[in-house]
Amino acid sequence: MNKLKKKFIKSRLKKRNAHSHKGDHGHALLIAGQKGYMGAAVIAAKAAMRTGLGLLTVSVPSDERLVLQVALPEAMLVPRAANQLNMDKYAAVGIGPGLGTNKESENLLAAALTGVRQPMLLDADALNIISGNKKLMAAIPAGTVITPHVIEFDRLFGIHQNNDERIATAIEKARELHIIIVLKGPETAIISEEEILYNTTGNAGLAKGGSGDALTGVITSLLAQGYAPFTAACIGVYMHGLAADLSLKHQSMESVLITDIIDHFGKAFKKIWG
Repeated sequence: MNKLKKKFIKSRLKKRNAHSHKGDHGHALLIAGQKGYMGAAVIAAKAAMRTGLGLLTVSVPSDERLVLQVALPEAMLVPRAANQLNMDKYAAVGIGPGLGTNKESENLLAAALTGVRQPMLLDADALNIISGNKKLMAAIPAGTVITPHVIEFDRLFGIHQNNDERIATAIEKARELHIIIVLKGPETAIISEEEILYNTTGNAGLAKGGSGDALTGVITSLLAQGYAPFTAACIGVYMHGLAADLSLKHQSMESVLITDIIDHFGKAFKKIWG
């Protein structure tokens, strides 16, 4: 079993140029949130901004825009409409947290799958939409990162009896669809066409709502910064878990919130560079 370790992450993490500006660190688009689920958009956006991203635009329903603008003034905002959203100017696109599975969301996802040429991440309701309309599976661009937990994975690819079966299917589907699959769980697996690595960071404090939304933000941020999809997924998963481990110095696994974990991303970076 190939384990994801600090040495691997450190060898691939880019040192930040002291003379760089925000335009050097990527501009990501997050398509997330709906009424009653704006927390998912805020969490994903905060995680993206805490992990080195230069610029972030978040697409949310117009009626919910104040939630994001108050919670994260550092992010830009564009109202969501499938026929108006220009995705060409972004370095990477993340879609799914709190998006909803209505027809408008499905149309927007279908437009993204066929129109986006930049690196893309699909999570949460983006995956649920695809599981309800399997024709969209064939439209997923090569190199896309998908981040299902076990229930989402089974919705996409059929019921499995155990995680070994899921890993076997994930290897098959990564090769068939030319994608990277992050199968989330106690020992998250990152699977590409050629390679599989198992994460070694994280704890049961992550077994709470919002954890996956944060991971979406982190990996989308790394994609926008120019990391290759498999590398972005590996760094994102490792950093996400490491921040969770570091947060236990101040919280317990029972009490820690994903916002506490996001606040420890800075310490996670320092731990890797140290």
